[in-house]
Amino acid sequence: MTLQFGFLGLGFMAATHIQALAHVPGTSVGAICNPSGRNLDGDLTRVGGNVGDPNGVRLDMTQVRAYRDVSEFLADPAIHIVDITTPTKTHIELAIAALKAGTHVLVEKPMTRTAEEGRRLADAAREAAARGVFLMPAMCLRFWPEWQAAHDAIVGGQYGRVLSARFRRVAQAPGWGHGHFLTAADSGGALLDLHIHDVDFIRHCFGHPSRVFSRGHTKVSGGIDHVVSQYDTASGAVVSAEGSWAMTPGFGFCMAYTVVLERATLDYDSSRGTEALRRYVEGQPAETLKLDGPNGYAGQIQHFVDSIRAGKAPTVVTADDGAAAVAVCEAEAESIRTGLPVTL
Repeated sequence: MTLQFGFLGLGFMAATHIQALAHVPGTSVGAICNPSGRNLDGDLTRVGGNVGDPNGVRLDMTQVRAYRDVSEFLADPAIHIVDITTPTKTHIELAIAALKAGTHVLVEKPMTRTAEEGRRLADAAREAAARGVFLMPAMCLRFWPEWQAAHDAIVGGQYGRVLSARFRRVAQAPGWGHGHFLTAADSGGALLDLHIHDVDFIRHCFGHPSRVFSRGHTKVSGGIDHVVSQYDTASGAVVSAEGSWAMTPGFGFCMAYTVVLERATLDYDSSRGTEALRRYVEGQPAETLKLDGPNGYAGQIQHFVDSIRAGKAPTVVTADDGAAAVAVCEAEAESIRTGLPVTL
């Protein structure tokens, strides 16, 4: 059976997820919904962002149902999975409504605007899972081949224990969706919308940190738009992350990491293009790794689809993970405000 996706919200991330569906067999776009009416003609070619296919999306609307009314959209019996890519502040109510309607939910990060909302949604996801209805936060970094390589090196022990890990995700302010992204009360600023990727990945590799110490500042959203954090983890490794929307226009976007292990170093920098990932192993020549496989957007959708077909809740990333990542970001905000470490 083909699983039909219904897209709620038709901006950059909706276009990115629709593009990813082409790499996930047995799925299709069945319906789209946008209360504003924008892009309901299926033409998303004007939608842009910081990553993904620049060619955009143009749907064949003879095969896709369009809605402005969310209730009518959620009542569509042919939709199996609702993909929520609306502004962050709307996630909690829309996700709960979709779960109550009996549809599986993929919700874009951050899963919710606050940690308290995250706990509410995680509770709702557990209740729905008991009915065979599943929710997954779209934390795509866990599924990106280059980050899977880092995860495997950190937890696998092939190169000895990890000594340190540094993650960096910096950009100029987003030029799309200004009304949402550049209002911190709605989006959470760079701390919650951008930096949360690395927060979640650090949890994925090292477990939930016991303490965080952060410095940061605002620039464009009224919230924290540049953050540098250190995390205390059970492994004892020196772990840090930097996230920013504060770069000068023209800078673009860059994501990077460096993982130092006892017998190897992995270094990734998206600005190097096709030579982004390099591995340095003790006693061997340096090498550039070019990994096969779908990107993180397709990878996360594939995992969710596989989980649904198996009748099991997703395991690589869970609603509890989505809530916990928001809670760590809130602890970072508190640390910036007080100038003190925050125990988690």
